[in-house]
Amino acid sequence: MKISNICCIGAGYVGGPTMAVIAKKCPHIKVTVVDINEARIAAWNDKNVENIPIYEPGLSDIVAETRGKNLFFSTDVDKAIDEAQMIFISVNTPTKTYGEGKGQAADLKWIELCARQIARVAQGDKIVVEKSTLPVRTASTLKDILTHTGNGLNFQILSNPEFLAEGTAVEDLLAPDRVLIGGDQTPEGKVAIQALVDIYGAWVPRDRILTTNVWSSELSKLTANAYLAQRVSSINALSELCEHTEADVNEVARAIGTDSRIGPKFLKASVGFGGSCFQKDILNLVYISRTYGLNEVADYWEQVIIMNDHQKRRFAKKIIRTLYNTVNGKKITFLGWAFKKDTNDTRESAAIYVADHLLNEQAHIDVYDPKVKEEQIYADMDYLGTRHSEDNRKFINVVNDPYEACKDAYGIAVLTEWDEFKAYDWERIYKNMQKPAHIFDGRNLLDKKKLSEIGFQVHAIGTADNYNLV
Repeated sequence: MKISNICCIGAGYVGGPTMAVIAKKCPHIKVTVVDINEARIAAWNDKNVENIPIYEPGLSDIVAETRGKNLFFSTDVDKAIDEAQMIFISVNTPTKTYGEGKGQAADLKWIELCARQIARVAQGDKIVVEKSTLPVRTASTLKDILTHTGNGLNFQILSNPEFLAEGTAVEDLLAPDRVLIGGDQTPEGKVAIQALVDIYGAWVPRDRILTTNVWSSELSKLTANAYLAQRVSSINALSELCEHTEADVNEVARAIGTDSRIGPKFLKASVGFGGSCFQKDILNLVYISRTYGLNEVADYWEQVIIMNDHQKRRFAKKIIRTLYNTVNGKKITFLGWAFKKDTNDTRESAAIYVADHLLNEQAHIDVYDPKVKEEQIYADMDYLGTRHSEDNRKFINVVNDPYEACKDAYGIAVLTEWDEFKAYDWERIYKNMQKPAHIFDGRNLLDKKKLSEIGFQVHAIGTADNYNLV
């Protein structure tokens, strides 16, 4: 089956970049990305390609190359569904904030709405591809809705989870470790799988395209994120032990990372992981395990989240304890708000929760991030519902100049590992701060020895405060 027209429902962090790369690598395929959010689609269509709503290195160049040729962004969802042979579903699946499974289960409201819209609009057979991160067995839900409300058409459901790391999403799409495609092992299902294999095969070596049954594919995505998050929580747990024993977590990570059975990736101690996937997917795994009565399995994976929350809390508490057990009225500067460098995504960023803790202690916070906009920072804090939005704006000041942000601060908290922070004139920053001047390096990004020689009191994750400068 040869695909010539693709539709993707959802113009977010997964749908936008994925479809842009498919359009670049498959110029014979018309790719239409649709979303009901008119402002988001307008941003994707902005004449100045630098204003597209997602910042990823290299993405704007690909959009500029393909947009208007075979890549299109539209709010006309029905038209795109009707014309497409293959429909990707790439909508948000947040953790439920209400009802059964609140705080753990995935909210599949938007997935179901997509299925019902496809069933209502479709006039011919369709291949429907799950691109959103979903709980295992979601494909059966889609199949059930489409089969019973879809005008007797044939719908094949494929699972094609994304394995993108924000900040390197374009690189990950252009040269993926693997592409995973799951589908029914029936003759019709295998034809659908092959159609998607052929699309990715335009640039991905065939041995990197893995095909499975649909359930294995769905569970593999949750498992991959759970394993990666587990590594982060593991090294963060050891970072606290290092601080008490005067070991250096960076040296420990290097030592164990050279073991070929362990490897060096995701052994960077930090203030905690964030992003749209890790916490959501682990909570989902916990919830699914509990629904099957697998309480020990659920408890095991839940500990990864508990450790991550603890790491953020203790980082905030260390700031308070170091500043003589009070930050009331004191200015604390946050360098970074995005959950990691090279992205403007702030979902589950550690900065949000550290800020919330400090605001409860009546601190004043200045924030500088090179890519995150002021309105996003306030929206993140308002979403917590901890205090009135007026108070968030009163006690958080978003600044466009890092030197101005650091002026008169009692302490600086590094919360995103932006490379530019390493190049700052730290002597200038030191001169304009309150003394003693403290740096709380939540990403182990800065040169501790150099900063200490300037006069800073440096407090880094996983190293004792009396850091050995010899």
